[in-house]
Amino acid sequence: MRGFSTNAIHAGQEPDPTTGAVITPLHLSSTFAQDGVGVTRAGDYEYARSANPTRTALQECLAALEGGRQARAFGSGMGASDVLLRVLVRPGDHLVIPHDAYGGTFRLVDKVLAPWGVEYTPVDLADIDALRAALRPTTRVVWCETPTNPLLGIADIAAVADVTRQAGARLVVDNTFASPYLQQPLALGADVVLHSTTKYIGGHSDAVGGALVTSDDELVEQLTFTQNAVGSVPGPFDNWLTLRGAKTLAVRMDRHCDNAERVAEMLVRHPAVARVLYPGLPDDPGHEVAAKQMRRFGGMVSIILAGGREAALRMCAATEVFTLAESLGGVESLIEHPGQMTHMSVAGSALEVPDSLVRLSVGIEDVEDLIEDLRTALDRATV
Repeated sequence: MRGFSTNAIHAGQEPDPTTGAVITPLHLSSTFAQDGVGVTRAGDYEYARSANPTRTALQECLAALEGGRQARAFGSGMGASDVLLRVLVRPGDHLVIPHDAYGGTFRLVDKVLAPWGVEYTPVDLADIDALRAALRPTTRVVWCETPTNPLLGIADIAAVADVTRQAGARLVVDNTFASPYLQQPLALGADVVLHSTTKYIGGHSDAVGGALVTSDDELVEQLTFTQNAVGSVPGPFDNWLTLRGAKTLAVRMDRHCDNAERVAEMLVRHPAVARVLYPGLPDDPGHEVAAKQMRRFGGMVSIILAGGREAALRMCAATEVFTLAESLGGVESLIEHPGQMTHMSVAGSALEVPDSLVRLSVGIEDVEDLIEDLRTALDRATV
């Protein structure tokens, strides 16, 4: 069996048989010649909404990285989420979501699916008894993030999978924060893995995409049909950029983790910080479970500012190396205020995040520069 980095560089990416090019070609064609009516050539390509050779290469790579049989690439992580939920739930069904789910996921469930007749319950998935209590005869999906966005909560995937399976439901794990390098949920019992490939897999903040990976062949057929029917597909150049980014995922993630660990250690000691949320800290509530199911603890760090909302806003405005921007997982470090940026959609709900919360996507720059930038910004935030 090949190692992770070997798969990242080679899976689905054999040299081009025509030219010998070692980099997967960028196939921009919207349609493909047929040798007769209904007689397609190798790969069964006919129209780019249905399939594209560059997309096929990315999908084969992603499946290998997550240890699944098949993957499907989408135009965004939310596009992947939408198609998956269209397949798995119907009006009258129930799903469980994390009590601190990503704001975009909550918006999709609360504002799109709920009016359609789908019911949902937010649950702290670190509490297995709470999960059991939330399950209903109509529960079709348990939607898990671990680590969660933005509070870095950790759920025991194997334990959640066991309870979900007993209830006859499907377990979906959003693995965006961990990436397949740090965590492989299918091996722990998940039915489907979701990624916003915009983040760590792409890794360079230059391509938007999403992916679903599973070993359930019947589910893949349903996903493929629905994706084609609704047109939730990525463009070939985004596929190509994401595939290029995936080649260096392992080395980038190790650097992200190295830097995040150092940043978290500094933040714990800073008087302006009331709490550091990072599963790599020994006293973090999720540390033990994360150490069991993850290779390392990731590049995301969140903090609660002792000075409240105004201190959080001042800090976000004061960094120079950390760029104030939404998204995460790129080589550059980003800082944001979730309450007024990525998680505005949960304001006023049970999932509302603290207004003193700041989320950091720790990049791969020189760590001493990152630490100094944050220390200076925190000092300015307390003035």
